[in-house]
Amino acid sequence: MMSGIWQRSFNIVFTILIAVVVWLIFGAVKALLFLCIALLWMVFQHIRHLVALEQWLRLSDHTSGSIPAGSGAWDDLFAHLARYVRQHSQSQERLSSALERMQRATAAMPDGIVILDESNRIEWCNPVAEHHLGIDLNLDTGQPIIHLVRQIPFVEYLSARRYSNPLILKQMRQQGLVLSLQLVPYGYNQKLLISRDITRFEKIETMRRDFIANVSHELRTPLTVINGFLETLSFTDDVSPDFNKRALTLMTEQATRMQRLIEDLLVLSRLEDMHNKIKEKTVNVADLLNDLLREAESLSAGRHRIKLILSANDKLRGSEEELRSAFSNLISNAIRYTPDRGEIVINWEKHNEQGLFFVQDSGIGIEKEHIPRLTERFYRVDSSRSRETGGTGLGLAIVKHIANRHEARLEITSEVGKGSRFSIWFPAKLMVSEN
Repeated sequence: MMSGIWQRSFNIVFTILIAVVVWLIFGAVKALLFLCIALLWMVFQHIRHLVALEQWLRLSDHTSGSIPAGSGAWDDLFAHLARYVRQHSQSQERLSSALERMQRATAAMPDGIVILDESNRIEWCNPVAEHHLGIDLNLDTGQPIIHLVRQIPFVEYLSARRYSNPLILKQMRQQGLVLSLQLVPYGYNQKLLISRDITRFEKIETMRRDFIANVSHELRTPLTVINGFLETLSFTDDVSPDFNKRALTLMTEQATRMQRLIEDLLVLSRLEDMHNKIKEKTVNVADLLNDLLREAESLSAGRHRIKLILSANDKLRGSEEELRSAFSNLISNAIRYTPDRGEIVINWEKHNEQGLFFVQDSGIGIEKEHIPRLTERFYRVDSSRSRETGGTGLGLAIVKHIANRHEARLEITSEVGKGSRFSIWFPAKLMVSEN
């Protein structure tokens, strides 16, 4: 410390010594004049360096301008300052790089992230949160989050400060979007708002509830009929033969319906089993469709005009049992929902190297809003008509699963009053051409 003081005071001490020598040689007046000029020069140099330092400090970006050049003690001071600025610049670059990596990482996350300050104002958010909550980071930074997410449950959730459980919120700006929102306190009174799109899981849960309710209903109806007749037969001594015949007929019909339902449920279970691999073989589509044509004509009993068009001789690699089930379901559906004297066309062709199977009917048609949900289990456009025709409500779900297992695509087009067309597009790699 003392050596530093003596080093900084060297110029002053040296100037005084010269002044003493001048005094001894030229007298006191000249010595005093020399000393005053030297001290003024030193003060001027200090002021010049201070002005240079002040001008540099006024720069908005200290890293863009070079450190002022100095002399003497100021040279050491500016050297220390330059080293500090360099270290600060490197530290800032590291922080900026870390922040950029963090922002890229959060932008790639499937969840939305919003950083809120102690007053619940938006400090930053990723693009997913912008989509979920309708936020524009450039416009809404600094805005209270409740000005943008105005649903009452969210405002209450924010005010209650009980963030252990997420809040399920249906986003009003985007119809059908269901979000899970959770606040996570961190830092100094800051919060992370995490948004997750759970629309798909909500739909799955709805389908699960509907499935259980529908299965219960579908099984309860035939069991109620059978149990009712059994109770009547058990507690009634004098039962007419006609009643017995009618009871047995209805019980057989309901038992058959229940058996079909259980069989379809078992088929769906096998198709959904990831461990149940397809037993591939080369399927002769023409022979298969000719067999199904005879079954269709038997089911129709002459009530419809059924036509089979084979525009290709190509065969398919796949499961013959599953393909038979898919084609049969589409054909039988066409027969059930086409009025008497209607026309049904069964077609197999090759289009742009892909295999195309379709069933087209002149039936009642389907409204557009129902088409996306037709492959859901037990989904019915007209429940009463479906039960009258003997359908289980699982046929199209089975077809969709079989198509997916064969990497094929089910396509449905329909117009009310003009009929429907159910198509399955098979990829080119499954096509086996005849030599």
